[in-house]
Amino acid sequence: MDDKPIVSLFTDGACSGNPGPGGWAFILRHPASASEIEDNGGERQTTNNRMELTAAIRGLERLTRPSVVDLYSDSQYVLNGLREWMASWKRRGWKTAAKKPVKNEDLWRRLDELIAGHEIRFHWVEGHAGHPENERCDAMAVAARDAHR
Repeated sequence: MDDKPIVSLFTDGACSGNPGPGGWAFILRHPASASEIEDNGGERQTTNNRMELTAAIRGLERLTRPSVVDLYSDSQYVLNGLREWMASWKRRGWKTAAKKPVKNEDLWRRLDELIAGHEIRFHWVEGHAGHPENERCDAMAVAARDAHR
């Protein structure tokens, strides 16, 4: 019997200019206990992809034991990277198929560490389409971005 808790992690990143000031946000929900954690933050000079990755990292860092994680993101970059690309990058020594260094390797390596021991189920949500948690994460990420201008 699998006794891993099932949690939902909603993430989003925002950036004004690319690079420019950016923000990240997440909502981590444990439906069985009806508990929820949310957080956000930002950086003065970053990229949208780094903020999307950071949102997932910060949410996963809050997990205290192996879990089944339903990861909801509007970032194809994050979802495809975790689902498809990362295994190949690791086999090639963190190089792309074109033998170039993987962009944001530091964050991808941290994500790789964090997902170990968890079962991740990927869910793409369309950004700015009325998904309540995505809209809330977006608002928090934008607020964090604006605080770092």
